[in-house]
Amino acid sequence: MPPTGKKPTSKALESAYLFFNEIGIIAQLSANQFQRVLPHGLNQSQFSVLNWFVRVDVEATPGRLANAFQVTKGAMTNTLGKLQDKGLIRIDPDPDSGRRKIVRLTAAGRRARDDAVAASFPLLSDFIARFDGRQIDAALPLLQEIRAYLDALRETA
Repeated sequence: MPPTGKKPTSKALESAYLFFNEIGIIAQLSANQFQRVLPHGLNQSQFSVLNWFVRVDVEATPGRLANAFQVTKGAMTNTLGKLQDKGLIRIDPDPDSGRRKIVRLTAAGRRARDDAVAASFPLLSDFIARFDGRQIDAALPLLQEIRAYLDALRETA
């Protein structure tokens, strides 16, 4: 979204800061709660990779995954190695390149991801008991638009 040319007010800037500060705190608190219930010895970053394969694509290179998660290729290689050791992903040579690798989710990886999502249901049930589904549904379009905006900024940076 291009800038409007208007200079934001101090109040608007403060509100934007507080908005993202709250999102950051929510992300940290919710990730901590989720980490506590993750099965299969998964950590948050490992689950996120498994979830990426379910949500985005059936295969990827380690470099593509590193870019998607905004981490170094070394950090992603470490995460992928742990997932491979658990049999949750396969890393194969790319038939079109002697150096590249292709990463794919295994059936066990899909089950582990699904088990992790199911393990979060008690947390989500408590959340739904506190916050009406209509409130959540109403907030989703704004959050999705903000995510898309920030993702587009990342792509151009």
